[in-house]
Amino acid sequence: MQTMTTGYYSLGLIVRLNSDRLLYIATLLTALGGGAWLGSLIN
Repeated sequence: MQTMTTGYYSLGLIVRLNSDRLLYIATLLTALGGGAWLGSLIN
């Protein structure tokens, strides 16, 4: 049980440390999608 608890906390730490990277990727994908949508309206 202790191993499962330690693994859970370690996974939570990894997610917290990489949350800024996930936010960066989400922002980039949103910007690319918005640009493609605006480009489709122009043509």
